[in-house]
Parts: sequence; C-alpha cells; structure tokens
Amino acid sequence: MKQHFLIKLLPPRPSFALDMTGEEKLLMQEHGKYWASLADEGVALIFGPVMDPAGSYGIGVVAVEKAEDVKVLTDNDPVTKSGLNFRHEPYAMPQVVVGNQST
Repeated sequence: MKQHFLIKLLPPRPSFALDMTGEEKLLMQEHGKYWASLADEGVALIFGPVMDPAGSYGIGVVAVEKAEDVKVLTDNDPVTKSGLNFRHEPYAMPQVVVGNQST
C-alpha cells in the first residue's frame, strides 16, 4: 500500500520567486522537469509553487512504497544537487483522498 507525503520545498531566500537570477531560472526549469517526470510515473500527485506573502515555497504530494523513498526523491532533485541551500521538509499524510480532476 502506498504511503503519501507532502513535501515542502524552501528556497534559499524568501524573495526567491521574485528575484531569481537567470541561472536560478534554468535550475527551476530542471526542477520542474524532474517533478513532471515523477508525475508521469504516478509518484508525484501534485506539485507547484505557493505564493505566500511571507515568502514563496513549493509543495508536492507524492505516493511512495516506503518513507525512505522520499529522501531518494528529494536527494535527486536538481535543486538539492545544486548546493544552493534549498531545503525539503517531508510530512507524512496518514490519510488522503485523491480526486481525478486536474487544472
């Protein structure tokens, strides 16, 4: 049975979404491609940016076989490999309801 986790991605600074450098924009494109491939595999159920006035961040909800898989997913994220001080915070979701709508 699959386990579900919400993963919060904290960027290196609160203003990141508003003042990304060209290099950081390219990195975020790679990050998006990575999570899109996981969505195609049925691992990432939803992901995207959250424009919080206190500082933007990203979220994703994943379905994995075991909790350790979350670390593998986040360790392989291009933003993690970049060394630019992005942080992933995973949170277990003991119960979920998944609909079949997408926007």
